[in-house]
Amino acid sequence: MPGAAAPERHVICMKWGTKYGPEYVNRLYAMVRRHLSGDFRFVCLTDDSNGIRSEVQCLPIPPLDLPAGIPERGWTKLATFSADLHGLRGTALFLDVDVVVTGGLDEFFTQPGEFVIIHDYKRPWRVTGNSSVYRFEIGAHPDVLDYFRGHFDEIRSRFRNEQAYLSDFLHRQGKLSYWPDAWCPSFKYHSIPAWPSNYWKAPVVPAGARIVIFHGECNPPDALAGRRNRRFRHIQPATWVAEHWRE
Repeated sequence: MPGAAAPERHVICMKWGTKYGPEYVNRLYAMVRRHLSGDFRFVCLTDDSNGIRSEVQCLPIPPLDLPAGIPERGWTKLATFSADLHGLRGTALFLDVDVVVTGGLDEFFTQPGEFVIIHDYKRPWRVTGNSSVYRFEIGAHPDVLDYFRGHFDEIRSRFRNEQAYLSDFLHRQGKLSYWPDAWCPSFKYHSIPAWPSNYWKAPVVPAGARIVIFHGECNPPDALAGRRNRRFRHIQPATWVAEHWRE
């Protein structure tokens, strides 16, 4: 309609526990601000807002009421699918706090698809997505969370983590689609040179990358320092991380 307001855009991240400090949220906000044009709201769902910059709206993580003592495995992310997520309305782009933004983000809000996620790197023949980056309409998929709460034991026996369950659930509804392959590469699989050249060649920013995903063996400061958490998996310092992962 002429004169209608553009849909509100949100970038949502989540921080709980002590694994990641507030600097991860602050740097993520700064990277998004540099690479996303126009207005947006940046929201951090968290159990501790200390040290997080004022531009970030900190809100509590909706409770999942999981049994005590089970491995977390990312289940907490499913709270983003609450029917009422603190009254937020509009389109949300969820980002893990440990990603590094290297390119434009505008098209993450215009890419066709009802629910868009990274396709699995290691086994692309499966429907499973990587939930480091996904986009959805806030409040549009409450059944994801409702079914999870009502069938947790069954889901945990079938799926290793939240992204496997989420991908399967929305695929069965015909709502699952994937980002273009180049947009969200893996630092582990696409940035580190193949053995043995990893001993003398530094990791690179993959061609076409917009958000580099860190999972498994490194986080951004490890990559910058040339550290991996597995023996005999050497990397040279990824100096480009410092250019992007900053406030």
